[in-house]
Amino acid sequence: MKLILSFITAFIFFFQSDLEALRNSYAKANSSDANTEIFINIAEKQSGSDAVTTGYKAAAKIMEAKIAKSNRKALVKSGATSLEAIIKSNPNNAELRLIRMSVQENIPKIVGYRGSLKDDKAFLLNNYAKQNATLKNYIKRFAAQSKTITAEERATLK
Repeated sequence: MKLILSFITAFIFFFQSDLEALRNSYAKANSSDANTEIFINIAEKQSGSDAVTTGYKAAAKIMEAKIAKSNRKALVKSGATSLEAIIKSNPNNAELRLIRMSVQENIPKIVGYRGSLKDDKAFLLNNYAKQNATLKNYIKRFAAQSKTITAEERATLK
């Protein structure tokens, strides 16, 4: 069954741009371990070294801890350190902020990687209008399922 799912996913992603494939896969990654594995595989195969692609690769490293049998702490620490460095170098990149916010929303509280939720939410809400149409749509889809963004705040995203 996993093999069939992998082939279907690979076929769909073959006809999308690399970034679009990463975004779509990332949006589904938390719904199951199989989707997490698919996202990790897609992220690892990306050859781009731009900030956003590198941000997704860092998120994949963090998410790998969810399905790994060992070295979970090291995976989270490595991915979080990478993601923080990328955001520090690109503080005005809304997609990187969205990646970090979604990771921090979904990581267990005991891990302690939750310090930027309020800042990232404020940044996304304040800079939403400045983003291109594709990224606006992506932010809206994220906001619709976000635990941090309130219904009133979602209503401001048009």
